[in-house]
Amino acid sequence: MSTGSTPLLDARGVTMRFGGLTAVNNVDLTVREGEIIGLIGPNGAGKTTFFNCLTGLYVPTEGTVSYRDRVLPPKPHLVTQAGIARTFQNIRLFANMTVLENVLVGRHTRTKEGLLAALIRGPGYRRSEADNRERAMALLEFTGLADKADHLARNLPYGEQRKLEIARALASEPGLLLLDEPTAGMNPQETRAAEELVFAIRDRGIAILVIEHDMRFIFNLCDRTAVLVQGQKIVEGDRETVQNDERVITAYLGEPLEQPTAGQPPAGQPTAEQPAGAQATDAQPTDAQSTEPSA
Repeated sequence: MSTGSTPLLDARGVTMRFGGLTAVNNVDLTVREGEIIGLIGPNGAGKTTFFNCLTGLYVPTEGTVSYRDRVLPPKPHLVTQAGIARTFQNIRLFANMTVLENVLVGRHTRTKEGLLAALIRGPGYRRSEADNRERAMALLEFTGLADKADHLARNLPYGEQRKLEIARALASEPGLLLLDEPTAGMNPQETRAAEELVFAIRDRGIAILVIEHDMRFIFNLCDRTAVLVQGQKIVEGDRETVQNDERVITAYLGEPLEQPTAGQPPAGQPTAEQPAGAQATDAQPTDAQSTEPSA
């Protein structure tokens, strides 16, 4: 799918410090219209902290976050109102509300009626309520949950709870959707269904930024992938660029063991000039060094 040249999201020099700990360090990232961008890195790399900076949960220590050329206010509800929605690494549904009610909650930033209108329940309020319900049901149909509309959210299987969280995020009519580990805990069949859902969301004109540890999922899905390590972005590019980068390999697999040079035996083994018993002899005390008392 073709993407626009103007950045939808533009994060510049984003830094987040907690006391003496720098969790995110001078990270730049852009997302354009119609793109699916991946954000990967080892545990503790700062990925979710970066998401929190983008969505107003954290106020960055340094840097700016702009959406459609406007700097975002550091308040989550205003970020959502501007057009950015997100899901969370740990599912955050209203467990004792129905599936439909959970999606209706996501409509709050697109609803104009206030408390007075809700109390009076006039014709305008009823029309708005019917419209919101229709839109919510359409999203449940889109995510395959329409037949569960009246079920309590807590009674859904894990994979369907993930879908419900995505449906609730879509209810705010975002231009950019941030997904934090959407396939965590899923089996291969559920992961494949999640991949198809993400493509379907992109086909509706919504750009996506996704954190994930499943590399196959990320590389099948994303136009570009950025890698965070210890709070810093070390590389960004297509699948081949990221997979072949030595720094990425080191971050995930660690440094290789040093190999002995040609003609040099491994550490701990005797050399040709040093007999095999020499080390043991050197380690033994002489008679003069003996700790046994004399008679």
